[in-house]
Amino acid sequence: MFARRKLLLLRRVCAINKTVNETRAIRNLALAGFMGTGKSAVGRQIAAELGFTFVDTDELIEARAGKRIADLFAQDGEPAFRKFESEVVADLAQRRDTIISTGGGLIVDPANLASLKAHAFVVCLWASPEMIFERTSRTSHRPLLQTADPLARIRELLAARESAYRQADALVNTEFRSIKEAAQQVIHQFREARRASAP
Repeated sequence: MFARRKLLLLRRVCAINKTVNETRAIRNLALAGFMGTGKSAVGRQIAAELGFTFVDTDELIEARAGKRIADLFAQDGEPAFRKFESEVVADLAQRRDTIISTGGGLIVDPANLASLKAHAFVVCLWASPEMIFERTSRTSHRPLLQTADPLARIRELLAARESAYRQADALVNTEFRSIKEAAQQVIHQFREARRASAP
């Protein structure tokens, strides 16, 4: 049963949008998805392999706000964080040859997703709630998971965000893939998209 589930999950790699609009100028690659799906680790691996610059939107927000994400949530609330997030996304439109690791809720805002798609191929990384819980349970810098039942909160947030995540250009499951394997799958999707959109 476990082997069959693993095979099914590994097969869950698909281009959400079967064709990439030929008018899109794909200069960058954006990684979306829930916390703990490997966006930062996979993104850095891809950047190293392609010779691209790597940026993390949370790190850009911290630099702009002058405080840690956890402190921004605690002191100013989630709306202030989302405002910084949208400003950072708008600035990313000027970049080229960049791997962009986004915050877990960033593309839930349709305007953020549209802004990214104007210049980047957007890949959503995916994992089960249980795997996400395992990966995030040893960290204390996840403001949205500071609850009595983090696993229940993960399931709740994933369910709420799933429809937004499926608007990405492609979805790649990272549950049973190493960082290098996940990176290779994303690179393949990215190169195919760039070929499809080339003049």
